Amino acid sequence: MGNCLKQPNADDISLLRGAENNQTDGTDSSLLGPPPPYQVSGPMYHPTPNISRPVAQLTEEEQVKIAKRIGLINQLPTGVFDGTRKAKECVICMGEFMVGDTVRYLPCMHTYHRECIDDWLMRAFTCPSCMEPVDAALLSTYNSL
Repeated sequence: MGNCLKQPNADDISLLRGAENNQTDGTDSSLLGPPPPYQVSGPMYHPTPNISRPVAQLTEEEQVKIAKRIGLINQLPTGVFDGTRKAKECVICMGEFMVGDTVRYLPCMHTYHRECIDDWLMRAFTCPSCMEPVDAALLSTYNSL
């Protein structure tokens, strides 16, 4: 019913192909290039901690806080994905685990690419899947020893 007002000469597939020669607004689609997510050369986003100043301008307290967080992150176990675990993809980047990928295991037993979870933990110290606080689990592990 939603298509009852559709023009009989409208070519829907041309919208998907980039409307080769069917431009109605007078623009040349070949000059525009692919949409932004598909551009090969472009700025890459590398997440950083919530810091708007260069590291040299951080206060001593901020530097200590970052160093402590990095220290806690480095205490989390890492490994190499061998294909035997249930996890098939990293829920942060949505990429499948490949045999040989470096992964990091959280105390809640969720698995992520090491680079993905390290960036995540610099911003939020909770598991992205179950929201369990990672630092509390780490500290309780050390207190029980």
